[in-house]
Amino acid sequence: MERRYWLLRLVAAFAFAQAAVSMARPAVSYRALALGADERAIGVIAGVYALLPLFAAVPLGRRTDRGRCTPLLAVGVVLVAGGCALSGTAGSPAGMAAWSGVMGLGHLCFVIGAQSLVARRSAPAEQDRNFGHFTIGASLGQLVGPVAAGFLIGDDMGRGSTLALVVSAAVATLSFTTLWRVEQRDTNRSNRTRRTRGAHARVRRDKGTADSPPKVPVHRILRARGVPAGIFISLAVLSATDILTAYLPVVGEHRSIAPATVGLLLSLRAAATIACRLVMTPMIRLLGRTALLTVTCLLAALLCAGIALPVPVWALAVMLAALGFCLGVGQPLSMTTVVRAAPDGARSTALALRLTGNRLGQVAAPASAGLVAGLAGTAAPFVMLGALLLTAAALGTRVGRGPDEPARERPETGTGAKAATPAPRGAAR
Repeated sequence: MERRYWLLRLVAAFAFAQAAVSMARPAVSYRALALGADERAIGVIAGVYALLPLFAAVPLGRRTDRGRCTPLLAVGVVLVAGGCALSGTAGSPAGMAAWSGVMGLGHLCFVIGAQSLVARRSAPAEQDRNFGHFTIGASLGQLVGPVAAGFLIGDDMGRGSTLALVVSAAVATLSFTTLWRVEQRDTNRSNRTRRTRGAHARVRRDKGTADSPPKVPVHRILRARGVPAGIFISLAVLSATDILTAYLPVVGEHRSIAPATVGLLLSLRAAATIACRLVMTPMIRLLGRTALLTVTCLLAALLCAGIALPVPVWALAVMLAALGFCLGVGQPLSMTTVVRAAPDGARSTALALRLTGNRLGQVAAPASAGLVAGLAGTAAPFVMLGALLLTAAALGTRVGRGPDEPARERPETGTGAKAATPAPRGAAR
């Protein structure tokens, strides 16, 4: 029973953590507006959220390749909760930016640990499905978080946004209700594996060989076919989601759309993403990974550009629902692409490099969006996102894998898998 439901418990923990972040991000924007910040300052605050993770991702990935995944989950929850609560008490945009960075670092810790755990426990044939189900946790959080933030903020942006940030901190701590069981299970498994690997290490020392293989250089990981394209697609898709979350409140203010309605629109996008991931496996079988990545990125580019048009709220809702469905494909398939393309023993580092690309996009895209919005209006950043997703669509033709194309052989470390040889260091613990 413990082995069957590990992914479900991980998804539940991720849903709570992501709900806290998704509630906090628009609340941060509204609180910054209440403190007198303009569109450019909103872009800077959104960029700082990704600044600390930009430098921390690769070291954390290296550590996870040679250690347990689950300690990062607990650290991540603590940092997310602290960043949310302290953002609500900050009295200036600069203070909010600093605590937003702490929140972003916590989110990175959680995601690296969780993605690495999914990669280690999933056999190659299960990776698309398990990563798809794992990202449903993020979509559930993105569904609930903005709606809750919109209703908590109400008409008083100052006091309401503070309340939303405090509540988001409490929601983040709910991750521990399922996180403890995941960690306890992984600890037992890790101890058994460590004893087995210790025996193999003693045999190797008796034969005069090194106890551990050398680290795989970052440049070698980045040269692996499919890794750079997978990183860029993930960057483009996440940038689209991030700027939607940060700038739709600004668009709503300019178009006289109430915060509660903006929250519903963001949640509608998240609901469409969940629907996409529930049917992603049949879509892969029908279209293949290459066509699915390319078509969804292309449609997402057109829909992002369409948001810049002064359409009524109902048309905006339709576009956001379609956009959410299209954006639901990119993240899980980019995870699978990077995991399969990465050298053995460096999958956590490759996933961390993917997250570094994500955070680079979260630094550069909001800052660029703030500059574009200041020069050309609040709808202009969505045109910029359209161009970014068009580039991702072009790269999608190079990273997809057909539905019948076998994955590169790797030791199977998923639940119930029987490995014929000992797994390489960092592949499973």
